[in-house]
Amino acid sequence: MTTLPASSDPAPTVSTQTLCRLAWPIIVSNISVPLLGLIATSIIGHLPDARYLAAVTIGVTLFNFLFWGFGFLRMGTTGMTSQAFGRRNDSQMRLLLAQSMLLAGTVGIALLVLSPWLIPLGLNLLGNTPDIASLAHDYAMIRIWAAPAVLINYVLLGWLLGRQQARQAMWITIANNVISIIGMVLWVGYWDYRSSGAAWATLIADYATLGLSLFLIYRQLRKMSGALPLAPLARLPAYLALLRVNGNLFIRTLCLLFAMSFFTAQGNRLGSTMLSANGVLMELVMLVAFAMEGFAQAAETLTGQAVGARRWDAFGATVRTCARLALLTAVLACLFFWTGGPWLIGQLTDIESVRDTARHYLPWVAVMPIIAVWSYLFDGVFIGATDAKAMRDTVMLSVVFYLACWWLTQGLGNHGLWASFMLFMIVRAGGLAVLYAYRRRHQWSDNVA
Repeated sequence: MTTLPASSDPAPTVSTQTLCRLAWPIIVSNISVPLLGLIATSIIGHLPDARYLAAVTIGVTLFNFLFWGFGFLRMGTTGMTSQAFGRRNDSQMRLLLAQSMLLAGTVGIALLVLSPWLIPLGLNLLGNTPDIASLAHDYAMIRIWAAPAVLINYVLLGWLLGRQQARQAMWITIANNVISIIGMVLWVGYWDYRSSGAAWATLIADYATLGLSLFLIYRQLRKMSGALPLAPLARLPAYLALLRVNGNLFIRTLCLLFAMSFFTAQGNRLGSTMLSANGVLMELVMLVAFAMEGFAQAAETLTGQAVGARRWDAFGATVRTCARLALLTAVLACLFFWTGGPWLIGQLTDIESVRDTARHYLPWVAVMPIIAVWSYLFDGVFIGATDAKAMRDTVMLSVVFYLACWWLTQGLGNHGLWASFMLFMIVRAGGLAVLYAYRRRHQWSDNVA
């Protein structure tokens, strides 16, 4: 990343109140995502056959890979928009929105076209077993039609966050999850469509949410100055900065999703009960991860604004404040899992074998937040600074350690799998912390010429 000189303007302070005002809507919206997963798991988990829960677990993992693999559309848009916001350049923000939407729509259509090959391949790579193969395939073939809506919505959310419109992003996410929950109750609980019903509920919610997002974006654009420069939309070189950031984020996200998918696939090879138990535990991990990422996403917008305004002291103040609040959240999460984890598992499934297995491996989940919090925090910092290369390199190194540990601990079964995943998080957080310290001294500082 190119080092920017410091601004001559007085640097703004970043108070805890300022950060919380931005972070709390993000936290609420983020928590609503895994809460939807918990509710879906609870609804499917109370069906009489564990195959439905296993099929949805496989299907959700596949779309985590397909859709979240393009999560760079949200992150890259947030980082670059927040820097343009710091420069107060409305025309550039309009251009970033249009470019990112065109890119997202193109990718979404490509996924639809390729789905007859992608879905069977993805299910096979996840270790799809014969007893759940048909159910998982039916789920996937319905859910894939949401691709354009999901990816464009990533861009719209990222743009709103980059402009510090966290409350509007919150309402969009909550609306998506409320519609999904209502659909889940109807399609699965009332109309008894089971695993395919979960896919229909999510599909309908994704397109309804896209409509809401476009309406809110339209209202934002009416309030902004400047105009959309049309010429760059037709010139490939105008996309290079966006593609460069998004390309590194894409590789980084694929590595993260590989780690998650590998975890699911190895759990599947240990049997459907172990797969379902790990799926329940991962819902708990994601619940806390999304909460802690509220501060990380606040860091994205505030550090990006500081970079755009060339205010490195505000940059450092943002990171310190985010770190304190994120650590507090992680400690509270650890205490919550130690005390309330067994009860929560019992609410998610009444399949006794799955419940007992999940409780046996719960200690791994209970210590996860205190380890993982630092990777979430530094992700936000590096996204705001649009230093995606550092994120790419650290996660690739983490995957190497992850696979090596899994290879050496296969004899430990599911405990070895959880230990490998824990090491993955440790290496990822440690690598980003070291790079942050280096960048802060040599690049992200007012003292650098």
